[in-house]
Amino acid sequence: MKLFLPKQHGAWAMLIIPFWLGVIEGGFMWKHIPFFIGWLLLYLATYPMLLLFKRKKIPFYTKWTLIYLLPSLLLLIIPLLERPSIIYFGFLMLPFFMINAYFTSKNQDRAFMNDISAIFAFSIAGLASSYLAHKVINFETIVFTFVTSILFFVGCTFYVKSMIREKKNVQFKYISWTYHILLVIAWLGFGYWIVGLAYVPSLLRAILFYGKPLSPKQIGIYEIINSAIFFTIAAIQIVLLT
Repeated sequence: MKLFLPKQHGAWAMLIIPFWLGVIEGGFMWKHIPFFIGWLLLYLATYPMLLLFKRKKIPFYTKWTLIYLLPSLLLLIIPLLERPSIIYFGFLMLPFFMINAYFTSKNQDRAFMNDISAIFAFSIAGLASSYLAHKVINFETIVFTFVTSILFFVGCTFYVKSMIREKKNVQFKYISWTYHILLVIAWLGFGYWIVGLAYVPSLLRAILFYGKPLSPKQIGIYEIINSAIFFTIAAIQIVLLT
């Protein structure tokens, strides 16, 4: 049986990076493994689940929602038993899921606000993974897992749209460039030069790649590399602070 998988390849980085930055910040425990697998399956379940709001192929999408959702819930029981209050992070994600459901029902899956909503939901997972071991959410957790992830992926959204859907929109290009420049300046201004360095590759690719005849596949490959660089440098900053 061929698996029914999401087509948004950039979402895989959003699935992985915030979660494991949270693990690094809060400290690793073995229950993070079933937690992550359950989180992965939950993400896979939300893809056909959201497509149900299009009111097409309902039996097919229902089948795949259940195939992913049931083992996901079983695995997520493990971190829930360890830290019952972790369920509140799931509640925090619900409004963003409803926003995604709304845009899906309107066939506006690639709307900017839909992307932003998904970014917030994925980034909350970083808070949850840190909380599992750390038992608290402190300033470092919020800044170096939640905020850094949101800012990075918003930049990715600006960049990808400037290369594909908005590639002829000069105004959007300058919005993207300005965002990336201010991001680096802001982190340096606050004294977090290592975090600022993590966003430099994003700034360079936003400017240097703009207007280049890159295929979606090439853009995706470069984004994987950029995401790996960001994760590595952000993780170094977290380790130095803990």
